[in-house]
Amino acid sequence: MAYELAPFGSIPLDEALLELLIEEHESITLPRLGRLWSYYRNALAEPDEFGGSNGSPAQAVGLPRRLIERTRVDRDDRFQREIVIENDIAWRIHTLVDFMFPASPKIVSHAVNTQLRREIESILEATFDANGGTGLWQTAALMGSVYGHVDFLISTHGLAQVARARAIKKPSPGEAPSNPSVYDLTSRVASNVVIETVEAPRAIPLLNRSDYRKLDAYIIHYRQLIHDVERGGLLARLSRAVSPRVRVGARRASMTVTEIHSATHFQRYEDGQLVMERTNRLGRLPVVHIQNLSQPLFYDGLSDVEPLIPLQDELNTRLSDRANRVTMQSFRMWLGKGIDGFTERPVGPGQMWVTDNLDASIEGFGGDADSPSERAHIEELREALDKASGVTPAAAGHIKAKVGNLSSENALRISLMGTIAKVNRKRVTYGAAIEGLCELILHALDVYGVYRTAPADRRVEVAWSDSLPIDESRRISDALAKAQLGIPTSVLRAELGYPDEAGLQPQGVSV
Repeated sequence: MAYELAPFGSIPLDEALLELLIEEHESITLPRLGRLWSYYRNALAEPDEFGGSNGSPAQAVGLPRRLIERTRVDRDDRFQREIVIENDIAWRIHTLVDFMFPASPKIVSHAVNTQLRREIESILEATFDANGGTGLWQTAALMGSVYGHVDFLISTHGLAQVARARAIKKPSPGEAPSNPSVYDLTSRVASNVVIETVEAPRAIPLLNRSDYRKLDAYIIHYRQLIHDVERGGLLARLSRAVSPRVRVGARRASMTVTEIHSATHFQRYEDGQLVMERTNRLGRLPVVHIQNLSQPLFYDGLSDVEPLIPLQDELNTRLSDRANRVTMQSFRMWLGKGIDGFTERPVGPGQMWVTDNLDASIEGFGGDADSPSERAHIEELREALDKASGVTPAAAGHIKAKVGNLSSENALRISLMGTIAKVNRKRVTYGAAIEGLCELILHALDVYGVYRTAPADRRVEVAWSDSLPIDESRRISDALAKAQLGIPTSVLRAELGYPDEAGLQPQGVSV
C-alpha cells in the first residue's frame, strides 16, 4: 500500500513506520486480544446439517489433547470423550458492568456562574444521551473489562455548520446568554458531536517516546464490509462447470480502512488510497483513553478476563473428566459369557436367554460412585474464580444455602465487599476519563465558536450512582439531616430525583 501521509509536524510518522505498526498489531496484538474475546464470548461453532454444532465452543481450545482428539477418526462417537464447557467468565463480566453503570453517572460542573453550570450540564447530558446514554458507558465498560482498555474518539467537524447557523451568541464566559432558549442550542450540539467507542483490536496508539501516557498519533486499522460481491476465481468457476452442486464461492467484499489522527491532521485510507483529509481544528488529539484497571508504566490496562483463563481451562477440564466418569459409571454394563446371540438382544426387563453351556454367565459392572476429591477440587476452582474476579455468585443474584442475615444494607455490603471494592477501583480510571471527555467536548465547542467557555469553567466532576439499591426512607432521612446542615434545597431535591423550584428537570442520580 502507498500511503500519502500528511506532514504531522514533529511526529516521526512515515510510511515505513506505519506499515511496521500495522504488521506488529496484526501479528502480535490481535491474536492476544482475540483470545480474550473468545474466552469471554465462548461462541458456538457453526451449526451442522442436523441443527447441532459443527464443533466445540471457543473455550475448548484450552482443554488437554486427550479430551479433544480421537484415537481413530473412523470410529463412531462412542470413542469420543465428553466435552463440558461452563463459561464462568461472561456472567462475571456482565455483573461488573451492571455494578459499574446501573445508570448514567451525573456530570456536575464546577463553573463559577450558576447559570453557566446549568447550561454546561444540560449540553453534556444531551450529548451523552444522543450517543447512547447509559448504553454508551456500559459498552465502554464491557470492552474495557475484556480487553483491558478502551478509547473514546469524538468527531466534531459537524459543529462548523452549527456555528454558522447558531441563533445564540454568548458575549463572554460566565455571562447570561443573549437568547434565553439555550436548550435549542443543546439539541443541535448533541446531534453534531459523535462519540465513538473504539475497541482495542482496531486501535494502534503511537506513544510519545518520552512519556508513555501521551499519544503522538492515533491509528485505527480494520477490515470493513462493503456493499459489493466478491466473485470466486477461475478454479471455482471450473469446479462449477464440472459439478453444478459446487458453489462458486461468492462472498461479500471488504476493504481495509486506515485512519490516522494527530493534533493537526486527519486522514482516511481505503485499501491504501487516500479518500479523506482535513485539518484538526482542536489542536489536540480527539481521543480519551481508559484503562480498565491501572497498570503502571504501561499504556494498556489490566483485563478482567486474562487472570481467569487458566482457572477456566482447569474447570472445563475437570467438568469434562467428571462427565466421562458419569457416562461410564452411571449405566450398568453387562458381560455375557457362553450365550449365543447375546449381542443381538438388549439387556432389559423380561429378557431371557437359554443356553446349554454350563459355564455361561452374565456379569454386571459399572454404576456411578461418589468422588469426594473430584467434587472438592471443582468447588475450590469456583472459589478461586470468585477471588480472582472479585465477583461471587451472590453479586449476580444467585444465592443458595445459608448466607446469614442479609436484612440490613450493611450486611449486604459486607457480603459483596470484594465486588464493591473492585468497582470503586475501576471507577477511578473511568471517572477520570469521563471528566477528560467532558473537557474535550467543551473545548471543541469553544474552538468552533458554538459555546464559549473559559478553561477553568470546563472542569467537571462525576457523581456516581450507588451500585446497590437504597431504601427510600433512608434517602429522605439523609436529605433531612443534610437540610439541617444548611445544604440548599435545590441540591437536595435534585439528589432525590425531584425537579427543583425553577422547573428544571433533575439529572437523575441516585445518592
